[in-house]
Amino acid sequence: MMLFADPLFGLPAWLDAIIRIVIVVLAMTVIVVYSTYGERKLVARFQQRLGPMRTGPWGLWQGFADAIKLVGKEDIRPKNADRWVFELAPYATFIPVLLTLMVLPFAENWGVRNLALGVFFVFAVLGLNIVGILMAGLGSGNKYALLGGIRAAAQMISYEIPLVVSLLCVVMITGADTGNGVGTLNLNTIAALQEDRPYIVLQPLAFLIFFTAMLSELHRAPFDIPVAESEIVGGYFVEYSGIRWSMFQLTEYASMWGFAVFGSVVFLGGWAWPFGVDSHWALQLATTFTKALAIVVVIIWIRTTVPRLRIDQLMNFSWKVLLELSFLQLVVNGIILYYEWPQELLALTSALGAAFLIFLIIRHASARSTKGLLGTYRTLGASSS
Repeated sequence: MMLFADPLFGLPAWLDAIIRIVIVVLAMTVIVVYSTYGERKLVARFQQRLGPMRTGPWGLWQGFADAIKLVGKEDIRPKNADRWVFELAPYATFIPVLLTLMVLPFAENWGVRNLALGVFFVFAVLGLNIVGILMAGLGSGNKYALLGGIRAAAQMISYEIPLVVSLLCVVMITGADTGNGVGTLNLNTIAALQEDRPYIVLQPLAFLIFFTAMLSELHRAPFDIPVAESEIVGGYFVEYSGIRWSMFQLTEYASMWGFAVFGSVVFLGGWAWPFGVDSHWALQLATTFTKALAIVVVIIWIRTTVPRLRIDQLMNFSWKVLLELSFLQLVVNGIILYYEWPQELLALTSALGAAFLIFLIIRHASARSTKGLLGTYRTLGASSS
Protein backbone atom coordinates (compact mmCIF):
# COMPACT_ATOMS: atom_id res chain seq x y z
CA MET A 1 0.00 0.00 0.00
CA MET A 2 1.64 3.23 -1.14
CA LEU A 3 -0.07 6.25 0.31
CA PHE A 4 2.47 8.62 -1.19
CA ALA A 5 2.41 7.26 -4.71
CA ASP A 6 -1.16 6.22 -5.48
CA PRO A 7 -4.45 8.09 -4.88
CA LEU A 8 -6.78 6.35 -2.44
CA PHE A 9 -9.45 4.38 -4.31
CA GLY A 10 -8.63 6.29 -7.50
CA LEU A 11 -10.05 9.55 -6.13
CA PRO A 12 -9.19 13.01 -7.50
CA ALA A 13 -6.00 14.49 -6.07
CA TRP A 14 -7.74 17.20 -4.01
CA LEU A 15 -10.22 14.76 -2.43
CA ASP A 16 -7.43 12.24 -1.84
CA ALA A 17 -5.42 14.90 0.05
CA ILE A 18 -8.43 15.88 2.21
CA ILE A 19 -9.12 12.27 3.20
CA ARG A 20 -5.48 11.71 4.14
CA ILE A 21 -5.43 14.89 6.21
CA VAL A 22 -8.58 13.80 8.08
CA ILE A 23 -7.03 10.39 8.78
CA VAL A 24 -3.85 11.95 10.14
CA VAL A 25 -5.76 14.48 12.27
CA LEU A 26 -8.04 11.82 13.77
CA ALA A 27 -5.12 9.52 14.51
CA MET A 28 -3.11 12.36 16.06
CA THR A 29 -6.08 13.46 18.18
CA VAL A 30 -6.42 9.98 19.68
CA ILE A 31 -2.66 9.79 20.24
CA VAL A 32 -2.69 13.19 21.96
CA VAL A 33 -5.55 12.14 24.25
CA TYR A 34 -3.62 9.09 25.38
CA SER A 35 -0.36 11.07 25.51
CA THR A 36 -1.81 13.27 28.26
CA TYR A 37 -2.83 10.12 30.12
CA GLY A 38 0.54 8.49 29.51
CA GLU A 39 2.48 11.53 30.70
CA ARG A 40 0.47 11.75 33.92
CA LYS A 41 0.99 8.04 34.61
CA LEU A 42 4.70 8.21 33.81
CA VAL A 43 5.28 11.31 35.94
CA ALA A 44 3.33 9.62 38.73
CA ARG A 45 5.66 6.61 38.57
CA PHE A 46 8.68 8.90 38.82
CA GLN A 47 7.11 10.56 41.88
CA GLN A 48 5.91 7.30 43.49
CA ARG A 49 2.24 7.99 42.85
CA LEU A 50 -0.49 6.12 40.97
CA GLY A 51 -1.71 8.85 38.63
CA PRO A 52 -5.22 8.68 37.06
CA MET A 53 -7.05 5.59 38.34
CA ARG A 54 -10.74 6.53 38.71
CA THR A 55 -12.08 7.04 35.18
CA GLY A 56 -12.28 3.64 33.52
CA PRO A 57 -10.01 0.66 34.21
CA TRP A 58 -6.63 1.97 35.38
CA GLY A 59 -7.84 5.46 34.44
CA LEU A 60 -7.76 4.72 30.69
CA TRP A 61 -10.72 7.03 29.95
CA GLN A 62 -9.26 10.01 31.81
CA GLY A 63 -8.10 11.74 28.63
CA PHE A 64 -11.53 11.48 27.00
CA ALA A 65 -13.18 12.71 30.21
CA ASP A 66 -10.89 15.75 30.18
CA ALA A 67 -11.72 16.39 26.52
CA ILE A 68 -15.47 16.27 27.20
CA LYS A 69 -15.04 18.60 30.17
CA LEU A 70 -13.10 21.14 28.10
CA VAL A 71 -15.65 21.09 25.29
CA GLY A 72 -18.44 21.76 27.78
CA LYS A 73 -16.69 24.61 29.62
CA GLU A 74 -17.67 28.19 29.00
CA ASP A 75 -15.55 30.00 26.42
CA ILE A 76 -14.62 33.29 28.10
CA ARG A 77 -13.08 36.27 26.32
CA PRO A 78 -11.56 39.04 28.48
CA LYS A 79 -13.15 42.46 28.21
CA ASN A 80 -9.88 44.13 27.14
CA ALA A 81 -8.98 41.45 24.59
CA ASP A 82 -8.75 42.12 20.86
CA ARG A 83 -11.60 39.90 19.70
CA TRP A 84 -10.36 38.69 16.32
CA VAL A 85 -6.71 38.34 17.32
CA PHE A 86 -7.70 36.53 20.52
CA GLU A 87 -10.04 34.08 18.78
CA LEU A 88 -7.83 33.34 15.78
CA ALA A 89 -4.62 32.75 17.78
CA PRO A 90 -5.35 29.06 18.62
CA TYR A 91 -5.86 28.30 14.92
CA ALA A 92 -2.69 30.19 13.97
CA THR A 93 -0.70 27.97 16.34
CA PHE A 94 -2.33 24.66 15.41
CA ILE A 95 -2.42 24.89 11.60
CA PRO A 96 1.40 25.10 11.13
CA VAL A 97 1.81 22.01 13.32
CA LEU A 98 -0.86 20.21 11.28
CA LEU A 99 0.95 21.09 8.06
CA THR A 100 4.20 19.57 9.32
CA LEU A 101 2.45 16.24 9.86
CA MET A 102 1.53 16.21 6.17
CA VAL A 103 5.10 15.49 4.99
CA LEU A 104 6.28 12.99 7.61
CA PRO A 105 6.88 9.44 6.29
CA PHE A 106 5.52 6.97 8.86
CA ALA A 107 6.64 4.05 6.66
CA GLU A 108 7.96 3.66 3.13
CA ASN A 109 5.59 5.70 0.93
CA TRP A 110 3.15 6.08 3.85
CA GLY A 111 2.06 9.66 4.43
CA VAL A 112 0.01 12.49 3.01
CA ARG A 113 2.51 13.99 0.57
CA ASN A 114 6.12 13.18 -0.33
CA LEU A 115 7.88 16.52 -0.87
CA ALA A 116 11.35 16.82 -2.38
CA LEU A 117 11.99 19.69 0.06
CA GLY A 118 10.42 18.01 3.08
CA VAL A 119 13.01 19.17 5.64
CA PHE A 120 12.82 22.75 4.36
CA PHE A 121 9.02 22.67 4.39
CA VAL A 122 8.84 21.50 8.00
CA PHE A 123 10.87 24.39 9.37
CA ALA A 124 9.46 26.97 7.01
CA VAL A 125 5.98 26.12 8.31
CA LEU A 126 6.97 25.75 11.96
CA GLY A 127 8.33 29.29 11.87
CA LEU A 128 4.75 30.50 11.40
CA ASN A 129 3.87 29.09 14.82
CA ILE A 130 5.55 32.12 16.39
CA VAL A 131 2.89 34.36 14.84
CA GLY A 132 0.09 32.48 16.61
CA ILE A 133 1.88 32.64 19.94
CA LEU A 134 2.43 36.38 19.64
CA MET A 135 -1.23 36.81 18.65
CA ALA A 136 -2.30 34.98 21.81
CA GLY A 137 -0.05 37.14 23.98
CA LEU A 138 -0.94 40.46 22.36
CA GLY A 139 -4.64 39.81 21.89
CA SER A 140 -5.37 38.71 25.47
CA GLY A 141 -5.09 42.17 26.99
CA ASN A 142 -3.04 40.67 29.82
CA LYS A 143 0.51 41.68 30.74
CA TYR A 144 1.42 38.17 31.87
CA ALA A 145 0.22 36.76 28.55
CA LEU A 146 2.13 39.46 26.66
CA LEU A 147 5.32 38.66 28.57
CA GLY A 148 4.86 34.96 27.89
CA GLY A 149 4.37 35.58 24.18
CA ILE A 150 7.48 37.74 23.92
CA ARG A 151 9.52 35.19 25.85
CA ALA A 152 8.29 32.40 23.60
CA ALA A 153 9.11 34.32 20.41
CA ALA A 154 12.62 35.23 21.58
CA GLN A 155 13.28 31.67 22.71
CA MET A 156 11.99 30.01 19.53
CA ILE A 157 13.93 32.34 17.23
CA SER A 158 17.13 31.78 19.23
CA TYR A 159 16.96 27.98 19.18
CA GLU A 160 15.73 27.60 15.61
CA ILE A 161 19.16 28.60 14.29
CA PRO A 162 21.21 25.79 15.88
CA LEU A 163 18.30 23.44 15.17
CA VAL A 164 18.42 24.13 11.43
CA VAL A 165 22.23 24.02 11.33
CA SER A 166 22.25 20.61 13.03
CA LEU A 167 19.92 19.31 10.31
CA LEU A 168 22.16 20.75 7.60
CA CYS A 169 24.96 18.59 9.02
CA VAL A 170 22.87 15.52 8.24
CA VAL A 171 21.85 16.80 4.80
CA MET A 172 25.53 17.16 3.91
CA ILE A 173 26.13 13.48 4.70
CA THR A 174 23.21 12.39 2.51
CA GLY A 175 25.11 13.85 -0.44
CA ALA A 176 27.96 11.43 0.20
CA ASP A 177 25.57 8.49 0.67
CA THR A 178 23.70 9.12 -2.57
CA GLY A 179 26.99 9.15 -4.45
CA ASN A 180 26.28 12.28 -6.47
CA GLY A 181 27.60 14.74 -3.90
CA VAL A 182 24.25 16.51 -3.67
CA GLY A 183 22.36 16.29 -0.40
CA THR A 184 18.63 15.56 -0.26
CA LEU A 185 15.87 17.23 1.73
CA ASN A 186 13.39 14.45 1.02
CA LEU A 187 12.49 12.79 4.34
CA ASN A 188 11.58 9.49 2.71
CA THR A 189 14.97 9.34 0.99
CA ILE A 190 16.83 10.34 4.17
CA ALA A 191 15.20 7.43 6.01
CA ALA A 192 16.06 4.97 3.22
CA LEU A 193 19.72 6.06 3.23
CA GLN A 194 19.99 4.90 6.86
CA GLU A 195 19.24 1.27 6.10
CA ASP A 196 22.71 0.16 7.26
CA ARG A 197 23.28 2.62 10.12
CA PRO A 198 21.38 5.60 11.54
CA TYR A 199 22.85 9.08 11.25
CA ILE A 200 23.01 9.44 15.02
CA VAL A 201 26.10 7.20 14.82
CA LEU A 202 27.83 9.68 12.51
CA GLN A 203 26.41 12.85 14.08
CA PRO A 204 25.81 12.43 17.83
CA LEU A 205 26.60 16.12 18.45
CA ALA A 206 24.06 17.21 15.83
CA PHE A 207 21.46 14.96 17.47
CA LEU A 208 22.12 16.42 20.93
CA ILE A 209 21.80 19.95 19.53
CA PHE A 210 18.61 18.97 17.70
CA PHE A 211 17.11 17.37 20.80
CA THR A 212 17.99 20.32 23.04
CA ALA A 213 16.63 22.86 20.58
CA MET A 214 13.53 20.70 20.14
CA LEU A 215 12.81 20.93 23.88
CA SER A 216 13.06 24.70 23.60
CA GLU A 217 10.77 24.86 20.57
CA LEU A 218 8.21 22.76 22.45
CA HIS A 219 8.50 24.89 25.60
CA ARG A 220 9.16 21.74 27.61
CA ALA A 221 11.24 21.65 30.78
CA PRO A 222 13.86 22.92 31.39
CA PHE A 223 12.96 25.45 28.63
CA ASP A 224 9.39 26.17 29.80
CA ILE A 225 10.07 29.82 30.63
CA PRO A 226 7.20 31.08 28.37
CA VAL A 227 4.62 29.23 30.49
CA ALA A 228 6.34 29.53 33.88
CA GLU A 229 3.47 29.38 36.36
CA SER A 230 5.63 30.69 39.21
CA GLU A 231 6.56 33.86 37.30
CA ILE A 232 3.90 34.72 34.70
CA VAL A 233 0.94 32.62 35.92
CA GLY A 234 0.50 30.51 32.80
CA GLY A 235 2.11 32.12 29.81
CA TYR A 236 0.62 33.38 26.57
CA PHE A 237 -2.61 31.32 26.84
CA VAL A 238 -3.42 32.22 30.45
CA GLU A 239 -6.68 33.95 29.44
CA TYR A 240 -7.98 31.04 27.36
CA SER A 241 -10.49 28.48 28.60
CA GLY A 242 -12.57 25.59 27.34
CA ILE A 243 -12.15 24.46 23.76
CA ARG A 244 -9.68 27.24 22.87
CA TRP A 245 -7.38 26.28 25.72
CA SER A 246 -7.61 22.65 24.63
CA MET A 247 -6.41 23.66 21.15
CA PHE A 248 -3.18 24.95 22.68
CA GLN A 249 -2.80 21.64 24.52
CA LEU A 250 -3.51 19.74 21.30
CA THR A 251 -0.88 21.85 19.54
CA GLU A 252 1.71 21.14 22.25
CA TYR A 253 1.33 17.37 22.17
CA ALA A 254 0.92 17.19 18.39
CA SER A 255 4.15 19.21 18.08
CA MET A 256 5.88 16.84 20.48
CA TRP A 257 4.90 13.79 18.43
CA GLY A 258 5.66 15.59 15.17
CA PHE A 259 9.16 16.46 16.35
CA ALA A 260 9.59 12.91 17.67
CA VAL A 261 8.69 11.34 14.32
CA PHE A 262 10.82 13.90 12.49
CA GLY A 263 13.82 13.22 14.74
CA SER A 264 13.41 9.47 14.36
CA VAL A 265 13.38 9.80 10.56
CA VAL A 266 16.40 12.12 10.33
CA PHE A 267 18.66 10.67 13.04
CA LEU A 268 17.37 7.21 14.08
CA GLY A 269 16.78 5.64 10.68
CA GLY A 270 13.01 6.10 10.62
CA TRP A 271 11.24 3.09 9.13
CA ALA A 272 14.36 1.76 7.34
CA TRP A 273 16.66 0.83 10.24
CA PRO A 274 17.28 -1.82 11.54
CA PHE A 275 14.95 -4.08 9.51
CA GLY A 276 15.75 -2.66 6.07
CA VAL A 277 13.74 -1.01 3.31
CA ASP A 278 12.24 -4.34 2.21
CA SER A 279 10.51 -5.06 5.53
CA HIS A 280 6.72 -5.24 5.76
CA TRP A 281 4.83 -1.95 6.03
CA ALA A 282 3.35 -2.93 9.41
CA LEU A 283 6.83 -3.52 10.80
CA GLN A 284 7.96 -0.18 9.39
CA LEU A 285 5.04 1.60 11.07
CA ALA A 286 5.81 -0.13 14.36
CA THR A 287 9.49 0.80 14.07
CA THR A 288 8.75 4.49 13.49
CA PHE A 289 6.19 4.58 16.32
CA THR A 290 8.57 2.85 18.75
CA LYS A 291 11.39 5.29 18.04
CA ALA A 292 9.07 8.29 18.32
CA LEU A 293 7.65 6.91 21.58
CA ALA A 294 11.18 6.55 22.98
CA ILE A 295 11.88 10.23 22.22
CA VAL A 296 8.57 11.27 23.85
CA VAL A 297 9.38 9.26 26.99
CA VAL A 298 12.78 10.95 27.27
CA ILE A 299 11.11 14.37 26.91
CA ILE A 300 8.76 13.54 29.80
CA TRP A 301 11.62 12.06 31.82
CA ILE A 302 13.59 15.30 31.50
CA ARG A 303 10.56 17.28 32.64
CA THR A 304 10.52 15.43 35.96
CA THR A 305 14.26 15.59 36.66
CA VAL A 306 15.69 18.88 35.35
CA PRO A 307 14.82 22.24 36.97
CA ARG A 308 13.73 25.25 34.92
CA LEU A 309 16.44 27.55 33.57
CA ARG A 310 16.48 31.28 34.10
CA ILE A 311 15.83 33.39 31.02
CA ASP A 312 19.44 34.60 30.88
CA GLN A 313 20.78 31.04 31.18
CA LEU A 314 18.40 29.86 28.48
CA MET A 315 19.43 32.52 25.97
CA ASN A 316 23.15 32.24 26.76
CA PHE A 317 23.06 28.48 26.24
CA SER A 318 21.71 28.97 22.72
CA TRP A 319 23.86 31.87 21.53
CA LYS A 320 27.10 31.04 23.34
CA VAL A 321 27.14 27.22 23.26
CA LEU A 322 24.77 25.52 20.82
CA LEU A 323 25.22 27.99 17.97
CA GLU A 324 29.02 27.77 18.04
CA LEU A 325 29.06 23.98 18.29
CA SER A 326 26.54 23.57 15.47
CA PHE A 327 28.55 25.77 13.10
CA LEU A 328 31.75 24.00 14.13
CA GLN A 329 30.16 20.65 13.28
CA LEU A 330 29.04 22.05 9.93
CA VAL A 331 32.56 23.22 9.05
CA VAL A 332 34.17 19.93 10.14
CA ASN A 333 31.66 17.96 8.06
CA GLY A 334 32.41 20.12 5.04
CA ILE A 335 36.17 19.55 5.33
CA ILE A 336 35.86 15.77 5.78
CA LEU A 337 33.37 15.35 2.94
CA TYR A 338 35.27 17.65 0.57
CA TYR A 339 38.49 15.67 0.90
CA GLU A 340 36.53 12.38 0.89
CA TRP A 341 38.06 11.21 4.15
CA PRO A 342 36.56 8.11 5.87
CA GLN A 343 33.15 8.59 7.46
CA GLU A 344 34.58 7.25 10.70
CA LEU A 345 36.15 10.71 11.12
CA LEU A 346 32.64 12.20 11.06
CA ALA A 347 31.61 9.93 13.92
CA LEU A 348 34.82 10.58 15.88
CA THR A 349 34.78 14.37 15.62
CA SER A 350 31.07 14.56 16.36
CA ALA A 351 31.42 12.23 19.35
CA LEU A 352 34.18 14.47 20.76
CA GLY A 353 31.91 17.48 20.31
CA ALA A 354 29.03 15.67 22.02
CA ALA A 355 31.28 14.73 24.93
CA PHE A 356 32.38 18.35 25.24
CA LEU A 357 28.74 19.55 25.26
CA ILE A 358 27.81 17.02 27.95
CA PHE A 359 30.86 18.09 29.98
CA LEU A 360 29.78 21.74 29.81
CA ILE A 361 26.24 20.88 30.93
CA ILE A 362 27.39 18.70 33.84
CA ARG A 363 30.00 21.22 34.94
CA HIS A 364 27.48 24.08 34.90
CA ALA A 365 24.88 22.00 36.74
CA SER A 366 27.42 20.97 39.39
CA ALA A 367 28.53 24.57 39.89
CA ARG A 368 24.92 25.68 40.33
CA SER A 369 24.14 22.92 42.83
CA THR A 370 27.32 23.66 44.83
CA LYS A 371 26.50 27.36 45.00
CA GLY A 372 22.96 26.51 46.05
CA LEU A 373 24.14 24.25 48.86
CA LEU A 374 26.67 26.85 50.07
CA GLY A 375 24.00 29.55 50.00
CA THR A 376 21.61 27.37 52.01
CA TYR A 377 24.33 26.48 54.52
CA ARG A 378 25.26 30.14 55.03
CA THR A 379 21.61 31.12 55.43
CA LEU A 380 21.03 28.42 58.03
CA GLY A 381 24.24 29.40 59.79
CA ALA A 382 23.24 33.05 59.90
CA SER A 383 19.75 32.26 61.20
CA SER A 384 21.05 29.92 63.92
CA SER A 385 23.56 32.50 65.14
